[in-house]
Order: sequence, then C-alpha cells, then structure tokens
Amino acid sequence: MEKKYVVGVDLGGTKIYTALVNLDGEIIEEITIKTEAEKGEKVVLDNILKTIDKVLENVDKEEVKAIGIGSPGPLDIEKGLIVYTPNLPFKNFELVKPIRERYNIPTYLDNDANVATLSEFMFGAGKGSKNMVYVTVSTGVGGGAILNGNIYRGSTANALEIGHITVMKGGPRCGCGNTGCVEALASGTAIMKRAKEALDSKVETSLRNYDNVTAKEVFLEAERGDKVSQEILNDALSYLGIGIANIANSFDPDKIVIGGGVSEAGKIVFDKIDEEMQRRCLTTIYNHCKVEKALLGGKAGVLGAAALAILESK
Repeated sequence: MEKKYVVGVDLGGTKIYTALVNLDGEIIEEITIKTEAEKGEKVVLDNILKTIDKVLENVDKEEVKAIGIGSPGPLDIEKGLIVYTPNLPFKNFELVKPIRERYNIPTYLDNDANVATLSEFMFGAGKGSKNMVYVTVSTGVGGGAILNGNIYRGSTANALEIGHITVMKGGPRCGCGNTGCVEALASGTAIMKRAKEALDSKVETSLRNYDNVTAKEVFLEAERGDKVSQEILNDALSYLGIGIANIANSFDPDKIVIGGGVSEAGKIVFDKIDEEMQRRCLTTIYNHCKVEKALLGGKAGVLGAAALAILESK
C-alpha cells in the first residue's frame, strides 16, 4: 500500500498538538489536548498515544510512513530519550520505543528548535533553499540550520545555540551563566528587563502608563514615539543584528528565517537586522543571503515533526 501520510507530534509543557499530514505538508486531521505534565510521565505518554490514535482513526496504518516528535530538550536522539526538560516530568525517558512498538511505524524524535527549522525549510519561508538558518527570538533565542539539505545537529546534537553567541564582552549576565550573550541582550526577556531598569530610574517614559511592561509594550510605545522605548529597541535589535551577521558570515546561507514573538513586530526588527548585516557581512554573503520572517507560526512545531518524519524515513 502506498505511504501517503506521516504523523507529527508537537509535545509542549502545556499542550500536545498532533496531526496527520500528507507529504506536501497539508494537515488532514489534527487534535490538541492538555499535556497534564503535573500528573507524571505515564499520563503524558498516554496522552500522546491518545492523540496519535485519534488522528489515525480514519486511515489505514499501512499508509503511514513515519511518526515524528518535536520535544523540548535536552534529548538523546540516537536512543529516542528525553534526558530532562524543565516543563515536563521526564528523566531519561524512553519516548520513541513505546510509540514505535505500539503502532509498528518508524518513529523519530528531535528538539523543538530543529523541528521548527525543518518545518520552515520544507513547507515555509525556507522552501527551495539549500542552506538555511532558522532563528527564533522570543523569551529566549534559539535556532537550527539546514546545510546542504540536511538538518545540522553538531557532534553532541547541540549545534546552533544562537542565543549563546557572545556579542558584547562584559555585557549583562545571561541565564546560562555567561555574560554578553545574544539572549541576554536581544530576547523578549532582555527587552523587558531593560524596560524595568528604566522604570526603576527617574527617566521620563510613557511605559509608566502600564501596570505590567513586557517587550510588547516597548514595541508599542517605540512606535508611538517614546524615546526610552526606541533606545531600548535600538540597542537590543542591533545586538540581534550582530548575532545574525555572525551567523551569515559563518554559514553563508541562502536564507535566514526569523520566527518567535519578537519577529511579529515586523519592519523595525528586519530593518535593524539588515543595517547590521550590511555593515558586518562580507559583501558577497550579504548580497546573496535573504532574511525572511517565518511563515508557519503556531503550526511550525507540528509541521516540523511531520517534516522530520518525512526526511528521516526517506
């Protein structure tokens, strides 16, 4: 029987989003349920199986090529293990084996940044490129790379920790312990921290009109002309641009695709990145490399898990 479908599972700390997807990336069936992480690993695994059962209800299992799972890490991809992850109850948990055994379908696991990278490469903004880097800028900064058409994981499967490229010697302390990382200077969290520092000083700013200030309010007020918000963004987005110029010079990709909450702010973000790249990239690299906004939004995880299943089962 012809293999026409794959299953993608987007496993998150709060919800599991699973879909039956055809080989062109079109979703045929989908379901989202609560992860119920607080109830322990058995419940989470049962919930994953429930969603896979549901999307397979109306097709013959023989038509399903593979199952892909995107999960927060660290993972042991070779062994199909979730080693440990802050928002899920797993410790060295064998996730792939019980799924593979239950359905008798090849099953693959990868981290959420890699699957989001695959989704944009196969079905989104990176379609048609050979070398592509994906950067996600939200609470933190992460990413992945496709080199010569294949996902690049690195020797310990931790490649493309873009958030931890140093862009300012002696800069602010990052969650990782180092100072001056992209994440400590350019993430949504970093923008929010700078705003709170401003509010703790005597500086005049319209950010005082809010009870709670996040990166979103900083973007809003910058657009309305607030000088303090504009300064914060100018700095943060410059550092993001420096990080992205470093990536462009390292990988010489066709495309760099930017996703995550910060990319939703649009033109201001992309203009600043372009300005830094023009200043810092080698001319040939700058002229060839296109920077584009990610297209798949909330579907990146599930379609990426599906893309993983398609690529790994070739």
